Amino acid sequence: MIAVIFGGTGFIGSFFARFLLDEQGFDKVYVVDHEALEQKASAFRRQLLSSSTRTEVVLWDVRKPIEWMPAEPVDLIANFAAVHREPGHEDVEYYETNLLGAENVCAWADKVGCKRMIFTSSISPYGPSDAVKDERSLPVPATAYGGSKLVAEKIHQIWQARDAASRRLVIVRPGVVFGPGEGGNVSRLIKAVLHRYFFYMGNRATRKAGTYVKELCSAMWWVLQRQETEEPRVDLFNMSMNPGPSIQEYVEVVCKVAAVKRRVPAISYPLLLAVAYIIETVAKPLGIKHPFSPVRIRKLVRSNNILPTYLVERDYPYQYTLESAFADWKRSCPQEWQ
Repeated sequence: MIAVIFGGTGFIGSFFARFLLDEQGFDKVYVVDHEALEQKASAFRRQLLSSSTRTEVVLWDVRKPIEWMPAEPVDLIANFAAVHREPGHEDVEYYETNLLGAENVCAWADKVGCKRMIFTSSISPYGPSDAVKDERSLPVPATAYGGSKLVAEKIHQIWQARDAASRRLVIVRPGVVFGPGEGGNVSRLIKAVLHRYFFYMGNRATRKAGTYVKELCSAMWWVLQRQETEEPRVDLFNMSMNPGPSIQEYVEVVCKVAAVKRRVPAISYPLLLAVAYIIETVAKPLGIKHPFSPVRIRKLVRSNNILPTYLVERDYPYQYTLESAFADWKRSCPQEWQ
């Protein structure tokens, strides 16, 4: 079996490639990305892909029509290519990459005759809200990223509908995805807690839907396999632990797994937001990157209480708790816990 993963040298792509090779018996996985493997900042991710002789990196920008063709028939396409970091991009960049990428990947799937596709969307289409939401909730995106992901979902659904009897599509809306080589919000939280510069700002109970990257890989495959025997041929599901942990739970589990004790102080949210605006005002004209963006500060106090109702109702066998996920992360990549 042959798989092609667009955005394949990214965080989720590199783990999914190894999941297909090591656990699902795929013979080869092509990882297509606009960046060479050597350009990736994470040594862990570079090693994850380079250590297998059955992965092949293909350099291509999905914003352009895809002309590359593999020698073998393609059994599965996974489209993980996206501009996703918020903040960090202009609004037009989210739409340019996420929409053109969806159109070009779907057109390429037509060309190679592949009948199975997985697309990673996001919980961002639901929009900001402290209300509990699941797959039945109306999406109301409030950012360019959320809007672009919602439209990209529709592009993939149109691809499936053009041959609804034989094509299968899985769309996953994951919360924050964490694990070795992530380098994102959860990595920053771990370092902040361990190095004593994390503090609460009235957000102890704020819930953050999240999932371990290995759990995400297993769930995407599990949903795809259900389509072998059950209708419909299109499934959309949220991916998160159930329920999403609170900020305090994240902090307490970090301390438990790292075997440290930390007394986490509290600071006024309005004060911290004001400081973030001051830092942003100084840093932005100078092109200085920093973790204290007002957008990130606001996200830290806002719940994204998204429930994985699809998985729960179908008895998906979760493999990881928050604690076991963090413990596995620490075993796999201990340097990220120092």
